[in-house]
Amino acid sequence: MPTRYVAFLDQVPAPLRQGLAQLRESLGVPDEFDEEVLAEADAAVADARLPDRDLTEVPFVTIDPEGSMDLDQALHIRRDGDGYLLRYAIADVAAFVTPGGALDAECHQRVETLYAPSRRTPLHPEALSEGAASLLPDVVRPALVWEIRLDAAGAPTASSVARARVRSRRRYSYDEVQRLLDAGGAEDVLVLLAEVGRLREAAERERGGVSLGVPEQEVRVEGGTWTLHFRTTLPCEGWNAQISLLTGMAAARLMLDAGIGILRTLPPAEDHAVNRLRRIAQGLGISWPQRMPYPDFVRCLDAAVPREAAMLNACTTLFRGAGYDSFTDGAPRGAEHAAIAAPYAHVTAPLRRLADRYAGEICVALCAGEPVPDWVLAALDELPSEMEASARRSGRYERGIVDLVEAMVLAPGIGREFTGLLIDVDPDRGAGRLQLREPAVEARVKGGRRLRLGAEITATLVAADLVNGKVDFRIFG
Repeated sequence: MPTRYVAFLDQVPAPLRQGLAQLRESLGVPDEFDEEVLAEADAAVADARLPDRDLTEVPFVTIDPEGSMDLDQALHIRRDGDGYLLRYAIADVAAFVTPGGALDAECHQRVETLYAPSRRTPLHPEALSEGAASLLPDVVRPALVWEIRLDAAGAPTASSVARARVRSRRRYSYDEVQRLLDAGGAEDVLVLLAEVGRLREAAERERGGVSLGVPEQEVRVEGGTWTLHFRTTLPCEGWNAQISLLTGMAAARLMLDAGIGILRTLPPAEDHAVNRLRRIAQGLGISWPQRMPYPDFVRCLDAAVPREAAMLNACTTLFRGAGYDSFTDGAPRGAEHAAIAAPYAHVTAPLRRLADRYAGEICVALCAGEPVPDWVLAALDELPSEMEASARRSGRYERGIVDLVEAMVLAPGIGREFTGLLIDVDPDRGAGRLQLREPAVEARVKGGRRLRLGAEITATLVAADLVNGKVDFRIFG
């Protein structure tokens, strides 16, 4: 389940800090950048060179979570005859990172940005990630600008990417965009985002793809009080994600046609995995007609309904085989991403994910008819294993943090009864997973052999370990 932290950085209590430090050490999460890396980043900023192509008059906007400073993407959409012209500017991180330098080596150690209540562990120093490389408003920045032409149905008819200088006009939050659209006061680019986003969602349905609208577990700190809430994603978040998916699919097609690149892959779900989800749906009391394909079933689920939110969370298990595949001598077999139902590449988040810098450089070279840089080719063999190892660490880190926060929020309630929904059951062990109504917590529960999937139960909180992030519920009587 995705997790988001709101207003937390300077309000972390001592037990949580201790637990976070212990977790970071156990996973080898890096600390601050060393002086050599920081000096190299500062020098890159001081010596920054902008591309010759000037697109600063294009009124790009960014759309991100409230307070974000590491802005990877800026978009602009306009009508183009019966269709649309999408311009999608991506932060040009390669303009600041010297291949083989100290900063580059550090990026290969970090691989991706990690988030926690006490701190953010960025892939790049803040002078880049929140400064000179970030597509902040009202400043000129180097970018890789994708130009994708779409027909009236939202299908791409042509795509290319090249370097250009850009200037974002405005930084929007998702909440702000949705309010403006709902009120009918949004500017044209946002109206067209909704229009194209819906067309792309329809295209996703037609090709058999699926996007999981899994609720976010949101951690808030207000007046020193920590709370947990389930937050359903807004429609505009899905439309914005469709633009990123469209760009990633265009990049994958470029690389596959050229026989060189790095793709994000996911094998098709095996029958036993889908059958397991059908049993979970049955246990949760959710209808899933036998002839209804999995993607259609997922689209019927409402994340605002607790049982259906639990089902969406269970559906994430089909994504566990995701990986990366690099190639230099022809398109590989099995290159499709099963959830997207198309080949796909990560190219839209280079400030926060290492592989995107390399995939972006490949696409720029291919579109320019130039050789792919040697420094890119030299890294391709190891990139998939680096990305996959980082994804495992990131998953353990996020889960460990959530466990710590849940324990801290619940600790004052030891001895109290809580009501929730059983979303997973292990009858042999007499244990399961309980999704509480309030606060937004999933936790272990023990209750003999009386546990039944989908049941509404009342359980007593018997333990909450604030340092190791463990909570336990029991059913008595």
